[in-house]
Amino acid sequence: MTEPVLCEMRNRVAVLTLNRPEKLNALNYALIDRLLVLLDRIETDDAVRAVILTGAGERAFSAGGDIHEFALSVAEGTDVALRDFVMRGQRLTARLEPFRKPVIAAVNGLAFGGGCEITEAVPLAIASDRALLAKPEIKLAMPPTFGGTQRLPRLERFRF
Repeated sequence: MTEPVLCEMRNRVAVLTLNRPEKLNALNYALIDRLLVLLDRIETDDAVRAVILTGAGERAFSAGGDIHEFALSVAEGTDVALRDFVMRGQRLTARLEPFRKPVIAAVNGLAFGGGCEITEAVPLAIASDRALLAKPEIKLAMPPTFGGTQRLPRLERFRF
């Protein structure tokens, strides 16, 4: 099985790569859980001075939540969907926001939904000329579920 998040050290910088390029690096449960574990390790590792978070492949940083996996949780009921998907994603963005080391999102393509919310939770996001940020969950009659409705209005760094 392929690792959902790759971790590579480069000159005291941990490069974390969301590694589901065939799914546009959609955030499934395994990816979020692995990212949380890696962040815990990195935060206490004195050899790491900063983190770069990016997506594998040419097309996407992250297309957001894995709708197929989320739909299975929704089918089990609201409580399961909240526990399995919403709260897990909120743990991730809440973990990134106060991280004790600098975290840079290197947005190399689509950053939709939860992928966009990750960029809002880190102190610095750098977008390539292929980057496209969006909140398409609104078309599914859902608000941004990982805290984006609170973070986006507070950001001053988004300049176009």
